[in-house]
Amino acid sequence: MRLRSAFALGTALLGLIAPRALGQEAAPTRAASEDGGEIVVTARRREERLQDVPVAVSVIGGERLDDTGSYSIGQITQLAPTLQYVSSNPRNTAFNIRGLGSSFGLANDGLEQGVGLYIDQVYYPRPAAASFDLLDIERIEILRGPQGTLFGKNTTAGALNVTTRAPRFTPESAIELSYGDYGFTQAKASVSGPLLGEMLAGRLSIATTRRDGMLYNVTTQRDVNDQNNVAVRGQLLYTPTPDLSLRFIADYNAQELECCTQGVVRVGETQRAPSQQYPALAAGLDYAPASFDIYDRRVDVNSDIQADQWQSGLAVIADWDLGFATMTSVSAARQWAWRPQNDRDYTALSILTRSANQSDQQQLSQELRLASNGERVVDWTVGLYFYRQEIDTEGVSEWGADAAYWLIGPSAPANLLDGYRADFTVTSATESYAAFAHAVWSIAPRWRLSGGVRYTEETKDAVYDQRVSGGLATTDPTLINRQLSIARPQVYEAAVEDGSASGQINLAWDVGDAVLAYIGYAQGYKSGGVNLAGIPTTASGAPALVNAVIAPENSRTLELGLKTQLFDRLLTANLALFRTVVEDYQANVVDTGPGALRGYLANIDEVGVEGVELDVQTRPWRGLIAYATLAWTDAVYESFANGPCPLELIGPSTSACDLSGQRLPGVSEWAWSVGGEYRWPGAVAGDPGDYYVGVDASYRSDFYSDASDSRYALIDGYTLVNLRAGFESEGGWEAFAWVKNAFDEPYLQFVSVQSGNSGLILGNPGDPRTIGATLRVRR
Repeated sequence: MRLRSAFALGTALLGLIAPRALGQEAAPTRAASEDGGEIVVTARRREERLQDVPVAVSVIGGERLDDTGSYSIGQITQLAPTLQYVSSNPRNTAFNIRGLGSSFGLANDGLEQGVGLYIDQVYYPRPAAASFDLLDIERIEILRGPQGTLFGKNTTAGALNVTTRAPRFTPESAIELSYGDYGFTQAKASVSGPLLGEMLAGRLSIATTRRDGMLYNVTTQRDVNDQNNVAVRGQLLYTPTPDLSLRFIADYNAQELECCTQGVVRVGETQRAPSQQYPALAAGLDYAPASFDIYDRRVDVNSDIQADQWQSGLAVIADWDLGFATMTSVSAARQWAWRPQNDRDYTALSILTRSANQSDQQQLSQELRLASNGERVVDWTVGLYFYRQEIDTEGVSEWGADAAYWLIGPSAPANLLDGYRADFTVTSATESYAAFAHAVWSIAPRWRLSGGVRYTEETKDAVYDQRVSGGLATTDPTLINRQLSIARPQVYEAAVEDGSASGQINLAWDVGDAVLAYIGYAQGYKSGGVNLAGIPTTASGAPALVNAVIAPENSRTLELGLKTQLFDRLLTANLALFRTVVEDYQANVVDTGPGALRGYLANIDEVGVEGVELDVQTRPWRGLIAYATLAWTDAVYESFANGPCPLELIGPSTSACDLSGQRLPGVSEWAWSVGGEYRWPGAVAGDPGDYYVGVDASYRSDFYSDASDSRYALIDGYTLVNLRAGFESEGGWEAFAWVKNAFDEPYLQFVSVQSGNSGLILGNPGDPRTIGATLRVRR
């Protein structure tokens, strides 16, 4: 039924586009229509016109990022509704495409992401990298659907392919200063030009961002959840001969934040005894939160919080034109460090007073590609890939004086958990080898058949070691078991080794000179993993090692698409219809066996996602550029018998719930964005240029912010509108004012259920209306 609905909607949209498109035979040929205004992408690891690529791709250029003031992955979701981004802190970041990619609430060193993040052809494995500022970007390509053939790590959901601005032999520079309310200040600068004739060019880019916290902590009387970011990138481009180029890239990013806490959203009812629900528990401790209205933006945590992280890397990209083909080498080394502090009960009570899992990650990667040059009957690309990652994590959780009362009940000794702590270490190593090939065969003047395959061998080795200490010293078995129900010692080793092929096949038809129709099938692969956050136990209390290893995900996607450019490229309209099935979906489940009952990572049988996506851009008259994007997505657990129970169904003892047929978390059924910019000529103090006004609006319908689909974790839909107005001089300077969330729409970024299932629902509100101004100078 859902699939028929998707294709019915798609057929209706095709009916609006196709009749005009099919009548465009008199339009200029595809080659003749190419000029500097065409969008060029590298979605298939070679430069191609966006409209020639039979793949669902959204492109956000660097100019558009600058114009809209978008400087992070989270902000570009307002421009690209098929991308979802949720982050309770940088390490716990999930970004999904078409509803797939990362399971909510999971920060597990042994788990791969389903959406690959690539910057200048280098894979960034840690999702926290998406929270750093974007710097000096040429374009962002959002590739929708499995990208397992040509990208360095196989992905089941899609990829973010980010390209930064390269060094130039023509001197250029830019500086930008922004100031806004809530203490917002941002400075960006870049300079590029020749260093040694026509042989060596350089580029240096720097950015800093500061903003006060959007929440006020009444306990410490400080603003929290702030921004404090620094980004630096230096590059060299060496061209010793016309056939050889070497691009050297070094980058550094830092965040030092007083973040990330949450406020009270609401209180939900459970099936537990009234004495174990929030109203009675809070009354017993004479506690009231700073506010029950999340939009008061008041919190009261009583422990230190911080979210500090750093990353740096070196990369060398070599391109050697051999005549018949180009050899490309991408070599990279990267590292990431994470230093957090959290008050995980998110209250002024002393329940879970300290949670800090610091991590250090290092990676090496090497890719070699050989791609045919020119236009042939068969264009081809072949390559090899190697990747190694090591992660070391040391963590601690410590409970306080109110923990026993809140988590176990009034019958427990008040000091049972006071000072009780769990210290753990995790070490893991991953090695991945792959070989791949892709080809495009022009089987007839208007028909092209493309396909590719990738085979990957991957191994993971890991050790998890958790020790417990502190709390009430007792020999009473009942009290000891109550302590162990909160945290217990665990030591285990696990390893996984798997090999898998993934690939795609695609048939494209040039219906008219400005119309491309295609059908494609892709099979994606997300490597298996290791549970590195604890696993269920047997009846004897030993780790249930059968749960230590997570099987790989496998996805299958069928896609139909239509790409059109009409009226001499005044209107571009691209449509995609898709259906994806993922087997062995990696998710948070609940153990129903003997021993301690807890959530952990495992595989569920199947999830399904289908939808329709429409992207439209138009220039209806001189000076006006407008766009609209629409996404309808239906994402469900097809089979999830032992899922986590929603809060409202949790009773005296934890049990699993059948979530089959329920919606996937984080996915809005409807999402859209519309906007545009209008320019007209004018002058300021005799300096000619363009005045302009711009608007960008986006909408997301409701979605669940918890894997259990609790009604208390349902976030209402919302619409955000951003405005800007300014002047751009022909002399190279530009000044504009901006308003973000212009109508001060109240909305939630995410919500979560407090540990212990008291019924307290926490969350983080989205930014209120903010205003500011930007001055930019380019030379």
